[in-house]
Amino acid sequence: MCEHHNDDTGGKPRGFDRRNLLKAGLAAGVVASAAGVAGNAKAAEDPYADPKEPALPPGGMVINHARAALVVTDPQIDFLSPDGVTWGVVGKSVEQHGTVDNIERLMKAAKARGMTVAISPHYYYPTDHGWKFSGPLEKLMHKIGMFDRKGPLTVEGFEGSGADFMPQYKPYINDGKTIVASPHKVYGPENNDLVLQLRKNHIDQVILAGMSANLCVEAHMRELLEQGFEVGVVRDATAAAMLPEGDGYLAAITNFRYMANALWTTDEVVGMLSA
Repeated sequence: MCEHHNDDTGGKPRGFDRRNLLKAGLAAGVVASAAGVAGNAKAAEDPYADPKEPALPPGGMVINHARAALVVTDPQIDFLSPDGVTWGVVGKSVEQHGTVDNIERLMKAAKARGMTVAISPHYYYPTDHGWKFSGPLEKLMHKIGMFDRKGPLTVEGFEGSGADFMPQYKPYINDGKTIVASPHKVYGPENNDLVLQLRKNHIDQVILAGMSANLCVEAHMRELLEQGFEVGVVRDATAAAMLPEGDGYLAAITNFRYMANALWTTDEVVGMLSA
């Protein structure tokens, strides 16, 4: 459980210390994981490249602009900024795929097309830190103060915090037209209002992007598929942690190939939205 009282560090919450500790403490793990990925690269020039002879047929998803929405999970500072608490483990992947810029390109193209855009954010309030059980990543997120807010009915301290949206996305998100769903608390949208919001807008196709690939993006993909949506994932508008436990992006890209109705690049999606 996180402690939220102040210490003698100039009145800053201890979560700020945890951010620095995470960056330093996991550095060794990042180096080890990066070395593993480099080793894989010797065997394959690009470990994320699609197979030359795929066994699975293409999904064949064709975007219907009137029925499609861009859904972005967790476009927040804690995931996508060097100031975020997870940068030490996701930064390499974010930079490699151009994730920050690609998410913005998708937002810009969707807005220009007049398409529905929905954000599914991740927030933790003080009461969430009282949970009696959790998985390994949940424990880590609570420990480092990831996505923390002071409460559901206040935005005190929100601006510029790790839970806030990346600054370059705010003109698109705060335009009065973007759907900002209630927060998801673990990984998927089962317990927020994203599906309701999409259904109320006659949406049954989703262009899915955001953070992070093998966690919230994959969980959203799975649930939206189960709910009867057609889902195309934008492969370079996401990224994932690289840890001794494994490369999250590699795990996700495998499952996207197996399950998504389409697996696109940002260039492909922008081209389709501009046509």
